Amino acid sequence: MELKEIMEELKALGTERTKKIYMSNGAREPVFGVTIGAMKPIFKKIKYNQPLAEQLYATGNYDAMYLAGMIAEPKKMSVEDFNWWIEGAYFYMISDFIVAVTLAETDIAFTVADRWIDSGKELVMSAGWSCYEWLLGTRSDSEFDKEKLLAMLNRVRNTIHNQPNRTKYAMNNFIMSVGVSYLPLHEEALIIAQEVGKVDIFNGKNLCKTNVAAEYIHNAVDKEKLGFKRKNVRC
Repeated sequence: MELKEIMEELKALGTERTKKIYMSNGAREPVFGVTIGAMKPIFKKIKYNQPLAEQLYATGNYDAMYLAGMIAEPKKMSVEDFNWWIEGAYFYMISDFIVAVTLAETDIAFTVADRWIDSGKELVMSAGWSCYEWLLGTRSDSEFDKEKLLAMLNRVRNTIHNQPNRTKYAMNNFIMSVGVSYLPLHEEALIIAQEVGKVDIFNGKNLCKTNVAAEYIHNAVDKEKLGFKRKNVRC
């Protein structure tokens, strides 16, 4: 399929209802409002195609950018490619659920995510922390540096409440991911989660509902999900 054909198909699949939902979460024009389920038949036709993924992402259309993440071939992407993608990530559904997810499938994930965490930019930082969430939930414990993760947990404990909203949200998720999916630091993550307490995230003037990390970790223990790992980053 060519880019023009794909864009026409996406447009035809869009609905006003889905578009309003996306825009209420931060998407902006151009956006068609295509559900993920509606994109899957397109994905099955295209399969994985990095050049086409780059073209879709460059459109700036949210639906096309999401499809780009679905068909991307992450291991063919360089640090510069990911920096370009994160520069175009104008709201969290792109930074945390397209860019961070794609990065988590690469060999350069740790290096890039670490730089993003230190960037000082809200969505870049959230993408870095989110990437670790995806990594922790899919890779074996042996692939992580325990002391490094402990230092990151302490950094979250000491700074989380002073961070921008989306960064706070991603940092809170990081605590939960370590507490549930990384067994060597389960106890430490639980202690830090209790010290951090509830994390307030605001969407404009409204307070958003967020998981209390300590409660989330306790629930995972109760449901015998400690050590949980997904088979794949992308569904």
